[in-house]
Amino acid sequence: MKGIGLSTLAALLLAAFAQTAAAEVKVGFVNSDRVMKEATPAKKAQQKLEKEFENRRVELQRVTTQGKALEAALDRNGLPESERKAKERELVKLNQDFQRLQREFNEDRNTRMNEEIAAIQERARHAIKQIAENEKYDLIIQENELLYRSQRMDITEKVI
Repeated sequence: MKGIGLSTLAALLLAAFAQTAAAEVKVGFVNSDRVMKEATPAKKAQQKLEKEFENRRVELQRVTTQGKALEAALDRNGLPESERKAKERELVKLNQDFQRLQREFNEDRNTRMNEEIAAIQERARHAIKQIAENEKYDLIIQENELLYRSQRMDITEKVI
């Protein structure tokens, strides 16, 4: 269930308390932002992505520097008209190449980042489930999202 509302969560908790009566209900919370920033796999993924895209980032910087040099040459007075036009065409082509390289870089980096995030999230879900089962949690919530609930809390059969 994604995006479970507070009223639904409250109803779920009330149902759990009613069902378990005097039994203790163990509830946990996971801060996914902290997991994505502080977990070792997340840090390693960030370093991996930086290394993977370093050459392309350097290439973008090189093209930027080349473009600035061309602009500076165009700003100088006294260039013959034919040379000025050639440099202007070169600058236009360089700008188009830069925009294409930057767009490809951003798309590829975002795709890879999403892949890494998905892998980290899957590992986190697995860890949450293990912790919940090993430490006998009844309910684990994550910023309004239900991540785990024990079978003891499932009242679906009664509702049906």
